[in-house]
Amino acid sequence: MERTDTELVEQARRGDKEAFRELFERYQKKVMSIALGMVNNVDDAMEIVQDTFVKAYENLEGFKGESSFYTWLFRITVNRAIDLRRHRRRNPTVGLQDEFGFPDSDEPYDEVLADPEAKTDPVRQVESREIGTRVAEAISELTPYHKAVILLREIEGLSYEEISRVLQCSKGTVMSRLHYARKKLQSKLKDLL
Repeated sequence: MERTDTELVEQARRGDKEAFRELFERYQKKVMSIALGMVNNVDDAMEIVQDTFVKAYENLEGFKGESSFYTWLFRITVNRAIDLRRHRRRNPTVGLQDEFGFPDSDEPYDEVLADPEAKTDPVRQVESREIGTRVAEAISELTPYHKAVILLREIEGLSYEEISRVLQCSKGTVMSRLHYARKKLQSKLKDLL
């Protein structure tokens, strides 16, 4: 029988590293999806995933259980992504992509925006990749808070209440940010709609 998050957290608090490993395996892909959506760079997203789980492990005692472990973990992820973006803005660097034109990643949104029919139809495959790229570019132009709301709602499927706990803001603020983000995306992607 699969253990609940609450059981795993309690066991991890008592030093059971296998319990925390199970939490990691349960949520690593979702955390990566959010991180990748926030920073649009595979290396930075991997750093955020690592930092998120290290911080979660180090602060298990601080997890009060007022929200789900999942919600708490996503709050850490979003905060780490915002912190990293701020740091990068203040301390810009030139990477291989900028200096030599190397690709940053292999289509970071492929898995998230995959079209199941595209696997068998080459034309659909190209269209799907182009649409995915356009959507990824449009999302990357949003502010961090609008990007977070879109990713948490549309990609991860969180409720308004869950998003408000993750972002530590009111449900009304979530709804407002989501409305604004959707309007911006509709404007940028109107030729696809």
